[in-house]
Amino acid sequence: MCYGTILAPQGGLAFANAAPGDQPWMNSRLAPGERAELAVRAMTLDEKLKLVYGYLGADMDYKKSTRPAESRLQSAGFIYGVPRLGIPHLWETDAGLGVASQAGPDTRPGTALPSGMNTAATWDLKLAQDGGAMIGAEARAFGFNVMLAGGVNLVREPRNGRNFEYGGEDPLLAGKIVGAQIRGIQSNRVISTLKHFALNDQESGRTTLDVKIGDQAARTSDLLALQIAAEEGNPGAVMCSYNRLNGVYACENSYLLTEVLKQDWGFKGWVMSDWGALHSTIPAANAGLDQQSGMPFDLADYFGPPLKEAVLNGWVPQARLDDMARRVLHAMFEHGVVDHPVKPAPETIDRKAHAAVSLKDAQEGMVLLKNAAGLLPLVKSARRIAVIGGYADKGVLAGGGSSLVSADGGNAVPGLGPKAWPGPITYYPSAPLKAIQRRVPSATVAFHDGGDVAAAARLARESDVVLVFANQWTAEAYDAPSLTLPDKQDELIAAVAAANPKTVVVLQTGGAVTMPWLSQVPAVLEAWYPGTSGGEAIASVLFGEINPSGHLPVTFPASESQLPRPVLDGYPEVQDRRFDVDYHEGAAVGYKWFDLKGQQALFPFGHGLSYSEFTLSGLAATVRDGILHASFTVKNVGKLAGKEVAQVYVAPLGVRWEAPKRLAGFQKVDVKPGASARGEVTVDPRLLATYDSASKTWQVAAGDYKVILAADAAGSQAVSQVVHLESAIYDVKGKRLR
Repeated sequence: MCYGTILAPQGGLAFANAAPGDQPWMNSRLAPGERAELAVRAMTLDEKLKLVYGYLGADMDYKKSTRPAESRLQSAGFIYGVPRLGIPHLWETDAGLGVASQAGPDTRPGTALPSGMNTAATWDLKLAQDGGAMIGAEARAFGFNVMLAGGVNLVREPRNGRNFEYGGEDPLLAGKIVGAQIRGIQSNRVISTLKHFALNDQESGRTTLDVKIGDQAARTSDLLALQIAAEEGNPGAVMCSYNRLNGVYACENSYLLTEVLKQDWGFKGWVMSDWGALHSTIPAANAGLDQQSGMPFDLADYFGPPLKEAVLNGWVPQARLDDMARRVLHAMFEHGVVDHPVKPAPETIDRKAHAAVSLKDAQEGMVLLKNAAGLLPLVKSARRIAVIGGYADKGVLAGGGSSLVSADGGNAVPGLGPKAWPGPITYYPSAPLKAIQRRVPSATVAFHDGGDVAAAARLARESDVVLVFANQWTAEAYDAPSLTLPDKQDELIAAVAAANPKTVVVLQTGGAVTMPWLSQVPAVLEAWYPGTSGGEAIASVLFGEINPSGHLPVTFPASESQLPRPVLDGYPEVQDRRFDVDYHEGAAVGYKWFDLKGQQALFPFGHGLSYSEFTLSGLAATVRDGILHASFTVKNVGKLAGKEVAQVYVAPLGVRWEAPKRLAGFQKVDVKPGASARGEVTVDPRLLATYDSASKTWQVAAGDYKVILAADAAGSQAVSQVVHLESAIYDVKGKRLR
């Protein structure tokens, strides 16, 4: 596929290379910082204030809010530019899975990527970037120049309702995947955010909870994921989160916004608040917040008249307001928003090409969890196939909330779930049943909705093979009450499996779920939320047209008793009052916690099967100029072409980390049957170091370290080698000091 058409921006080069004497900031040959400084000097106080105040792009009757006439219908946000200076307005759209529409009659049918969890499960940076380029192109074609994407909150809490938007539990994988997506979005001269900054890892009580964690643990976990994503993607904006961190709201937290983000990481763009996350004027502005977003979600227009008053009275220094405006402008100049203004042209969207991008992402991210006796791929000689449950006759499930994209054809199963936002539950009209029937036109493919368990079991007993679709809807503002599949689907699966031993379970979930029936079924495919081409993607994997190659970006626990917090804090009794969440596990998130406690997961981080078989060998770990390199061989010993994700972990032998080992590198390798491929990773020294808060340095201790090549975090097919590292010190960005 040619991505040139996807990346091509809409709109002319109205201001490119223009440098009239009275507008020197319009000279595109100047550096973004210089241009921003020149523009700020030419602005009035009121013009600066306009740049730091964001409106909602949709009407909200209950708040008596009227959207600005210049905003896009049913959009997330709008900020006035400065037309007299050539500075365009900012039109903001949700979110990381495609161009979303807020509630109302004028939706924008767009292409939805699979969930962020699915994209992380591909372990493929090019696919992540291609998906970002696709949704960024649609954002631009719809007239948006800011996309509220880039969600990289770690999966500390597997019941978190927004996990489906994010990149998994490991800071390296999540940071790399989301950074690649941001890079793709911004290739369209559309600014992407990075969010949610920081440690907003559950939805229960998200606006009232207070996260307790130390600097070292945060820098080695959630903040490291965000830092890697920022380095990889260079986002123009960062969105601060709802929660408090160690007693202070994130959007007025100088430690987060000024010390970590702007000083330590050197971030030059602007910080916007999440919609409803702002609680003050003076504390927030002086702490480093640059822009209020989405009035009327906040209780007051803190960065409206109150900010002007604060500046005029010196409570917020004029220099701080100048910096706020300068940061917005820096991002606009750096990412082409000024020189290449947007103009709505939805008719230019190549919907067929974009659907293909979403399809490939879904196919590459599905994880074959179990495949006993080679039940999959399905043989097309089967005469009687039963498809049971999950609305598989209608469509595929999508996650709820601000990231929900309106697809062509609307909601395939209307009337489910909450009537108010983040509902209703939505199914994209890409029915797996129809895709399956197309592949076996001579077979009898019967569907049962699963409502009558006994009848479903009878159909299963009469069939050659059974496909049970089991779903878990998750959404923004809600956490899952447990990891158990809802609506007694476990009972349905157990009954069907008892009736027919050739039962395949296809899961559409936001993340990990428990599986009490696992020993009864020979095959399980995790399809996540597979996007607007999801039905076709599922069928192509089930029938072997696509060899599954996804690997888990999260640990699937055997039970909730294994979690750091077996009972979810704040669910559901304390939604409206402040409460603490103690991240006592520190940086031991996900597989690191399981390693630390010696627990066996249901499925480990990194797990994923194929219709082929691979061996990992030839590990050669070397240290050159203090940097660890690892090369290896992946051999396909099966009969089908396929892809394997080679994972490199490092375990210190004489030093104590937060957990026994860390993921240090990975590479997805495409190998033909009988062939071998050589891979190599270079390890970021921060992944081998301990963060020292006092000196703000990463310190590698001298000693021996075991380098482990494996197919998952549990050590499947593991081979290892011990290397010696000399002591070294790196700055906060990973630059060697000594």
